Amino acid sequence: MTATVETVREQARRRAVPVLVGSQVLGGVGVASGIAVGGLLAEQVSGSTALSGLAQTATVLGSAALAVPLARLAAARGRRPALATGYLLGLLGTGLVVLAAVLGSFLLLVAGLLLFGGATTSGLQARYAATDAATPQTRGRALSVVVWATTAGAVLGPNLSGLGGRVGSSLGLPPLAGPYVFSAVSFTAGAVVVWLLLRPDPLVVAGATTAPARSSVRQTLRVVLGVPAARLGLVAVATAHAVMVGVMVMTPVHLGHGGASLQVVGIVISVHIAGMYAASPVMGWLADRAGRVRTIGLGVVLLAGALVVGALAPAQARGWVTVSMLLLGLGWSAALVAGSTLLSESVPADVRTSVQGTSDLVMGLAGASAGALAGPVLAAGGYPSVAVAAAVLLVPVVVLLVRAPSTPMART
Repeated sequence: MTATVETVREQARRRAVPVLVGSQVLGGVGVASGIAVGGLLAEQVSGSTALSGLAQTATVLGSAALAVPLARLAAARGRRPALATGYLLGLLGTGLVVLAAVLGSFLLLVAGLLLFGGATTSGLQARYAATDAATPQTRGRALSVVVWATTAGAVLGPNLSGLGGRVGSSLGLPPLAGPYVFSAVSFTAGAVVVWLLLRPDPLVVAGATTAPARSSVRQTLRVVLGVPAARLGLVAVATAHAVMVGVMVMTPVHLGHGGASLQVVGIVISVHIAGMYAASPVMGWLADRAGRVRTIGLGVVLLAGALVVGALAPAQARGWVTVSMLLLGLGWSAALVAGSTLLSESVPADVRTSVQGTSDLVMGLAGASAGALAGPVLAAGGYPSVAVAAAVLLVPVVVLLVRAPSTPMART
């Protein structure tokens, strides 16, 4: 019996990661296509720079709101239906966004972007699906490979902005709505790949779908806060995401004010997204070899460097803005990979799925809050003020890092 169970788990390990990689590529195209033009579309529809940040904020908030329900669905039925549902919700959101662009309705746009966040939720929870059947010694690498898989789609997505504008015009849509056509196709394909190919379901194989009665978000947070390593993991992930979102959502608007074309904006965002995902296997290797805490510390240093460069670079210095965005992506990657791994392995198995969903909820709320505040901060004090405000957010994780052991061992 034991041999049979181990055989099934090995099959799940071999099959899950390639399938998740494929779905991440597809989902990455869809999410990044929308991110690249979301702020510009919101500014165009609303006529307000201060409201432009609400585009990404709505996406992040939608992702946060769906994190716990989709985690509960995963705990009850497995990763396959949960991930597919997230992509289908994202598909519904793209339809509302396109309709909002045609009608010029900002409220409908926000509603669409909230549902669009479902695809982001699936992309985030796929990283945990990679660890379900992984061994303790390879969790960081398994998680990072799935994060890395988003690179191809995420870099391609923003570079389709120009083509998307032409596609939109050819279909009689506003040019900024065109990229969301690519999102719709990508999310449909991602849902199909997950639903048909993610068999055996890695969470079912891991035996985690028989967890006790669901815990509330408050109860789950109490568990996390009671474990120092888990607390550090959660704060690192949430902080890195807030810093990244707050700065990233305002960068296209900042570049636009400096006269950058839509194509240039797409290239800069592509470089940023490449930083987020392309180096993630390196971050996973570091997390497994050098330790989770040290890798989180590296992430904080990279984020701080990004903020310094961004604060000093004018909008016309597109090369320096690009460097800042690359560092921002690398810092996010280090903190996300190491923080997620540390959090997941530091809590009891019977609450792990609930903790993962709650972590994505907190992460999303942190990012949404940062994105919502970034617009008014940009309007009031310019891009340097956005960087300074983001730097303040790094203080709590620095405090926890100082108190953490210097060479933590991964818990098995």
